Amino acid sequence: MRTQQIPREIWPTFFKKLSQKQEGWEVSLELFGPDLGSQVEERHMFLAGLTAELSDEASRPDMIEIMFRGRPSDHLTHTVIAPTQVNLQQTDLGRDLALQIKAADGMTRLLHLW
Repeated sequence: MRTQQIPREIWPTFFKKLSQKQEGWEVSLELFGPDLGSQVEERHMFLAGLTAELSDEASRPDMIEIMFRGRPSDHLTHTVIAPTQVNLQQTDLGRDLALQIKAADGMTRLLHLW
């Protein structure tokens, strides 16, 4: 397995391409944090898309949104405020396995791409 850190300046383009490639794939989302421990937030959902909004204003932090869908009426968006690092985990053959998003609040999100 290999891990690639994604530079902040290309997050919007990276997430757009990853969304196009992985849309409809089954995913699960885990949260890790000092006060929370490890917790599964979502499972057996399907990826509807990923977006990144970068800000140059100190008063407005960057945001990453992870959009899920389940049945036709089930839609959910998980928002990461003030992300600090994005890593893509892949197999040695280049298959995407997981997306790790760290945030300024100490929380880490791990989006498993099945």
